[in-house]
Amino acid sequence: MAAIFQKLISYVEDIKERNHSSGAALVIIKDNEIVLEHYSGYHSNAADSLPIHENSQFNVASVRKSYLGLAVAYALYEGKITSLDDLASQYFEEFDKELLAKTTIRHLVTHSHGLHQSEDGTIFREFAPGEGWAYRGINILMMTKLIDKLYGKSFPELLEERVFRPLGVKETHWCTEPSKQLVQVIHHPDEPASYKLGRTKDGTESNLHTSARELALWGNLHLNNGSINGKQIVPKEVIQLATQVQNPTYKNKDLPQNGLFWYVQDSLAKRSELGERVPKGSYQILGITGPTLVVIPAYNLVVAKMYNKRYNYGGDNYLHYLREFSNQVADTYLR
Repeated sequence: MAAIFQKLISYVEDIKERNHSSGAALVIIKDNEIVLEHYSGYHSNAADSLPIHENSQFNVASVRKSYLGLAVAYALYEGKITSLDDLASQYFEEFDKELLAKTTIRHLVTHSHGLHQSEDGTIFREFAPGEGWAYRGINILMMTKLIDKLYGKSFPELLEERVFRPLGVKETHWCTEPSKQLVQVIHHPDEPASYKLGRTKDGTESNLHTSARELALWGNLHLNNGSINGKQIVPKEVIQLATQVQNPTYKNKDLPQNGLFWYVQDSLAKRSELGERVPKGSYQILGITGPTLVVIPAYNLVVAKMYNKRYNYGGDNYLHYLREFSNQVADTYLR
């Protein structure tokens, strides 16, 4: 079995070396069984660093958006958010209504809102809602705070109660303290790696850590529409809200397509972060420190990959490398 994965393993290892990541992990779930676990390298670039192992917990950066997306899907399913097409001004009274204009919840969860925030905290508009696509942080903060307001608890607390405990998750945490299980993040290969920790566990910071195994399990929960081992942990409709195309119809057909923050493969688009060989209906989430989670329902397949180097795939070719990993995954099971 391992022989069919060798090309993918070699690709992961090659990128690890080229990007100066000190460690890598790769977990593949096929037909609800783990068929491959690959771990290599070390927790940091320090000489005495621990080797990467099955319980190593990586900072997953923007992969956390898929967790927020599930919380938003719950809010929609339970009527706390009436519709994706509700005006944002209904929920964010503290924002300038003229600035929000016709921005909807749909725009906020598909990166099509057009809002941006300067270093001094000023929020401004880059483009009209629904008329473009830009990967910004303001919408993530807005939706994180909205879930807190709607449920009276943070989205990590909501997921702990609704998903993590029933799923048996033990290695997925918003971390505020160092631990020997945590993999440090490399910002520059000539500088010591450091822990990416937050001041809080409320989801407002990029301090989510998880193991490659549990990231793959997160993907497998979505693949199975919220059911694991015959037990329905998350309502099917919640998963579908999160992972089906939800963005507005763009005039520019090159723009990526999104579910609730997930990248979704629908019609091929030049700016998609999923490769052109990945089947329709697949979805992916990724982060700046190198993690990628790819779910391919057509192949009943989930692949989780981890690195610990910030700004992987830097330069003009970053989009090629983001797409190519999912292409390599698809090639492994090309039918």
